[in-house]
Amino acid sequence: MPVTETTFLPFHRAFIEEDDIQSVVRVLRSGWLTTGAETRRFEAAFARYVGSSNAVAVSSCTAALHLALAAIHLKEGDEVILPTMTFSSTGQVVLYFRARPILVDCEPDSFQIDPEAIERAITPRTRAVIPVHFAGSPARMDAILDIARRHNLQVIEDAAHAMPARYKGQWVGTIGDITCFSFYATKTLTTGEGGMITTENPEVADRVRMLSLHGISKNAYARYTAEGSWRYEILDVGYKYNMTDMQAALGLAQLEKCELMREKRERIAERYTDALCSTDAYATPKIPAGIQHAWHLYVIKVNPDVLTISRDRVIEELKQRGIGTSVHFIPLHTHPYYRQQLGYRVGQFPCAERHFGGAISLPLFPGMINEETDRVIEALQEIAASYRR
Repeated sequence: MPVTETTFLPFHRAFIEEDDIQSVVRVLRSGWLTTGAETRRFEAAFARYVGSSNAVAVSSCTAALHLALAAIHLKEGDEVILPTMTFSSTGQVVLYFRARPILVDCEPDSFQIDPEAIERAITPRTRAVIPVHFAGSPARMDAILDIARRHNLQVIEDAAHAMPARYKGQWVGTIGDITCFSFYATKTLTTGEGGMITTENPEVADRVRMLSLHGISKNAYARYTAEGSWRYEILDVGYKYNMTDMQAALGLAQLEKCELMREKRERIAERYTDALCSTDAYATPKIPAGIQHAWHLYVIKVNPDVLTISRDRVIEELKQRGIGTSVHFIPLHTHPYYRQQLGYRVGQFPCAERHFGGAISLPLFPGMINEETDRVIEALQEIAASYRR
């Protein structure tokens, strides 16, 4: 039995520095806390960063995905194709419309959605495809866009992991019809909670902006300022999905060092790969040619042919050594709701199930020091040596 470490290494630690804190303090002292000029500055800065014509800040990536589907007028009975290997939000937003999430499998050698599976799943009811850029590595967007254009489908990218990522030189945020980002506490750029929608379509941008604040006229946030008016109009049934200026201030500060944080994560990922790639007990991530990985996650896969213990036991062994991990993701089709209400079954998507069965997300965050990374590596090597077949 290994000696338990007394200092726990978390799976994630937010990279919050004094400039982040002072940005939020400045907004608190301004007297204007909710959606206002700071949010508009964040939107403009984010759009410039990724090269998008339009960016709309919202309260979460889930809200962004919901609004994106509302913008394309998804309706009851429609179908949206998405990977089973994703978080609950990607499928649940489809269910908000009483539409049907059509789950498809991963590629055999990666966690990414399989374009061939997308094409096989298309029916006359299909309206959109939601590729998920797993771990921060973009999906095969050339193939996905080709399929979508041939079948007149909208492409809504779930880029919750993919800030900042590039696909063949093009920033994620400018590739599909609509892109949805997450700024949750564990993400590569955080506002605590929050999200962003980017699109090249100004009509889509106007619609999601209006829907994000109760469906009222787009300048309604300014009605409490000297330039605004108390009068507003309800244009549609909307939602309470707006971002606050406090969140936006943190987002602006984080955006300033977004590439620096990515470089720090990349160096940690390289350190993991260099140490573990020769260990047959674990498979390290493969990086496709022509992409810039955002490195939100570093996911290894436990090789069951080499170790006598399961993935779950490896996680427990790491925990005993004071190391936090996570698993991304439990495939949607294996959850009770999807089985009982939507008719999916275990065994239906073998690639996703195989990938999930071995997956462990290791600690990865910009403030992680070499000694912490080495501690994870040494623990994994020790486990591999102790439980080798």
